[in-house]
Amino acid sequence: MSSNKNNNYLVPLIIIGILFFVMGFVTWVNGTLITFFKKAFSLDNTSSYLVTFAFFISYTLMAIPASMVLKKTGFKNGMSLALLVMAAGTLIFIPAAELASYNLFLVGLFTIGIGLTVLQTASNPYVTILGPRESAAQRISIMGIANKTAGIISQVVVGSLLLAGATSVDPKDELDKVVIPYLVLTGILVGLAILIRMSKGLVEVSEEEETPVASQVVVVEKTSIFQFPNLILGVIALFCYVGVEVIAGDTIINYGVSLGFAEEEARLFGTYTLGGMMFGYILGIVLIPKYVTQQGYLLFSAILGIFVTIVAIFSTGFTSVLCIAVLGFANAVIWPALWPLALSGLGKFTKIGSALLIMGISGGAIMPLVYGGIADSIGSTQNAYWVMLPLYLFIMYFGLFGHKKRSW
Repeated sequence: MSSNKNNNYLVPLIIIGILFFVMGFVTWVNGTLITFFKKAFSLDNTSSYLVTFAFFISYTLMAIPASMVLKKTGFKNGMSLALLVMAAGTLIFIPAAELASYNLFLVGLFTIGIGLTVLQTASNPYVTILGPRESAAQRISIMGIANKTAGIISQVVVGSLLLAGATSVDPKDELDKVVIPYLVLTGILVGLAILIRMSKGLVEVSEEEETPVASQVVVVEKTSIFQFPNLILGVIALFCYVGVEVIAGDTIINYGVSLGFAEEEARLFGTYTLGGMMFGYILGIVLIPKYVTQQGYLLFSAILGIFVTIVAIFSTGFTSVLCIAVLGFANAVIWPALWPLALSGLGKFTKIGSALLIMGISGGAIMPLVYGGIADSIGSTQNAYWVMLPLYLFIMYFGLFGHKKRSW
């Protein structure tokens, strides 16, 4: 019976893996877009990081509405709808390029983020519920490999199209480089939306499935989502995590350029960070839960992040760049470990809890902007990385104590 259940889970996990691949492609191309738009529109650091702000702030604004949509549509139809919204966002890039409008590009990124909000709100708890809780981090790590593989491909492919070769003196000619890639991406997203809608492989699962019967007795006594400290602290920890993840992944190209590396060389630095994350995911799959617990790996990741950040700030040249890339390894398993710990015991509150966790992704909107503001104000992209230390410290607190709290 257990074997049959695992076989029933295999097809849905493959489909969700494809969706994580798509999410990775459109998310991690932002690091390339930041450098591309900075040059094309002659932006400072703060303005260039509006790319991540526009993209990730939609998670805060749309997470609760996304959970409401999913209650009406279910997981499968919600995922299909999300892909169509993302396609609308990528399509906006075409008139934005024609009009040479940075603001319209930001609207496109915000729209993509709306679609991703629905997709994330559906897919993450789906993977958590679809199997034993103690191995949830392992399943999400597999999804993470698909996500970061797509990120590496997007930075290499799109980076070669947007950042490689001679730069035109005419910004309009530069911006026209995005038209073909984003038309192709729009077509892929629409095609996937249709396939998901027609697929019989995605089964609907109930959020109550993820909680043992013994835990459900506790859940019945609670009437508000805010009565779960492990969730609320988890939201803050996830805000901190996405903040450091996006800073490490999306600032590294600009950081390399600021240190004197040529764009042709620096455009690949983001792939080093994503490669580090992939290695961390693979290690997590091997170690969790057989050799180390989810919370144990989470704690290790936070401590490593603190150490590597300090080394990055005090080292020089490529060594410092490499340290920022190593943060990818440190960050890898924080996301997969956070989700099951934060959602533990929520039962019927799982979907709204997932929506609150998705709101924590706004760390990717706010913290890179804070980083850029600090870099501009002190004139140092390197010392601005100090902003990551308090974020890792809170993640460490959650790994030590926060996830265990069941009452305030």
